[in-house]
Amino acid sequence: MPADSRDTILRRIREALRVKAPARHLTSHGDESAHSCKSNEPHEPTDWLPQVPEDPAGRLALFEKNSADLETVVRRCTSREEISSRLAEISRAESWKSVASHNFPLGTAAVEALGLPVLATDAPYETSALERCDAGISGCECLIAQTGGILVTAASAGGRALSVLPPHHVVIASASQIVGDLADAFALLRQKYGTIPAFLSFITGPSRTGDIERILVLGAHGPKKLTVLLVSGPDNQ
Repeated sequence: MPADSRDTILRRIREALRVKAPARHLTSHGDESAHSCKSNEPHEPTDWLPQVPEDPAGRLALFEKNSADLETVVRRCTSREEISSRLAEISRAESWKSVASHNFPLGTAAVEALGLPVLATDAPYETSALERCDAGISGCECLIAQTGGILVTAASAGGRALSVLPPHHVVIASASQIVGDLADAFALLRQKYGTIPAFLSFITGPSRTGDIERILVLGAHGPKKLTVLLVSGPDNQ
């Protein structure tokens, strides 16, 4: 770097350091910068995040809105029978030849009803066989209203690769699994497992990248499509 450019950068840094910026996310416990904040500004880190409705219907609506923004397709179902019907529709539309899945309450019957070869990822399998599957069908730990994200662990999603390798990832979940925010998601994990599992992933829409010439490419690091079949009727457990 030329000396004059370096001097310019250092001069700007020194100028910026002369005025202390207020730490707006801090409370006013003895912190002078916090006292300079307006009284109506948020005082907790979570106050800066989008607000989440308290009622289940509001959280469901927010999850659907954020999912749509992320290009995640959400399809409501009123029963397990409708889950099977919806899954079969997707299979026919995309001409699936084989799928991968694992044993979980909401999805096992629907996957079997497809009548296709099923690679079970909760048993030993070859990675190359999983790569050849048209879809990966899994459960999840929870759905996050605030972000439209899906939290999966190896235990809830049939291992680490099921949600990554097939080109279409289908998550089957219940509306009762929707939580408000990330804090709620981590609290759920601690309550269920007593700790944070060694592997977890927050899925926010299909895989995408814009690294090369700012051109958006889907499926660069994972599935090109992400679908959530959400049972929200009385048969939702």
